[in-house]
Amino acid sequence: MSCSDVRDLLHPYLDGELDLVRTLDVERHLRECPACAQARDQQQALRAAIHRGSLYHEAPALLRERIHLSLPGAGREARARRALPRRWLAVAAALVLAVLGGWGLARLLSAPSAEDRLEEEVVASHVRSLLAEHLKDVASTDQHTVKPWFTGKLAFSPPVKDLAKEGFPLAGGRLDYLDKRPVAALVYEHRKHVINLFVWPSADDADARVKMATRQGYHAFHWVQAGLTYWAVSDLNGDELRDFVRAVQD
Repeated sequence: MSCSDVRDLLHPYLDGELDLVRTLDVERHLRECPACAQARDQQQALRAAIHRGSLYHEAPALLRERIHLSLPGAGREARARRALPRRWLAVAAALVLAVLGGWGLARLLSAPSAEDRLEEEVVASHVRSLLAEHLKDVASTDQHTVKPWFTGKLAFSPPVKDLAKEGFPLAGGRLDYLDKRPVAALVYEHRKHVINLFVWPSADDADARVKMATRQGYHAFHWVQAGLTYWAVSDLNGDELRDFVRAVQD
């Protein structure tokens, strides 16, 4: 897929309107093309700014009234409206405010947190890597082959451990895109199960204890260590994946 094709599909991609095959093709190109990835980031930033409402300005009440009165039959409607008892207008306004307030509060309470959205994004990336047969950009069990492969492709050097003795042999690695940035995805295996270990620099230098979540049948462990954010995702059972996490942390 060329840069021109991706630019044409960028808006429907961001709107979630593409089928799975085209979505995967676009994401593969975005991982490999910094220029198109930058265009995607710019579009996301523009959409976020518009959604914040900073560009929206409400028309003055006098202007709205003039426009309404200029419409055919507006005079009769205006007279009928003024004839309504004011107490009923007040009741109606109170009901509208109550409904809108309740709707806004419900949306606020039901909106997923940033961590929930990232968790969903990480699990989705794990699933896509299995469906699209794009699990590894570099296939090797040698940590001294996988680690140098990331040089020049990322702004940091991900630690790559050989965990074969612990029962989790290294299988390779690839570039991925999470939390609005390129990240390292290290691929390990355990009894024919795939483990994706995502690594990128943390916004906070302080270490964070391990947290576990389960989504769509997959276990995800998240922690921060030595200035790096880690996410380990697999369909392994929780105890075995926790053993993998301990091996990575040691």
